Amino acid sequence: MSLVEQIDKDLVEAMKRKEAARLSVLRMMKSALKLKQVETGKPLADEQAEAVLRTLVKQRRDAAEIFAQGGRSDLAEKELAEIDVVAGYLPAAASEADLETAVTSAVAETGAATAKDLGKVMKAAMAKLVGKTVDGKRLSEIARARLGG
Repeated sequence: MSLVEQIDKDLVEAMKRKEAARLSVLRMMKSALKLKQVETGKPLADEQAEAVLRTLVKQRRDAAEIFAQGGRSDLAEKELAEIDVVAGYLPAAASEADLETAVTSAVAETGAATAKDLGKVMKAAMAKLVGKTVDGKRLSEIARARLGG
């Protein structure tokens, strides 16, 4: 069963169980996936659907951070709860050790020495972490620390 089909199935289940919060998030996910499908003009592959869901997680994380800074912890908690639902449909997140290993091998592979080479290192490290959910901000922090930038 594809990711899109699984979300549709879970949406129906959430309706039957009257899970309002989960239903709201699933509808938002379905809407974003449908929008992407209309843009591409063909059914989404699981990789494309995962990319859409990763974007939704990033948007929610950014919103939660802004709400927390603005003193709206209630809205920040709502965004974090939405992240939990969306993240449940994504592959396992890369561990800190995975990120470190990917950056180390990417630096060696690209011969990077300065912060100017950050783009090359990030591209190589992301290629090594395909199939896992990666926090790009954290990966960038590790790469910058490794390159002295």
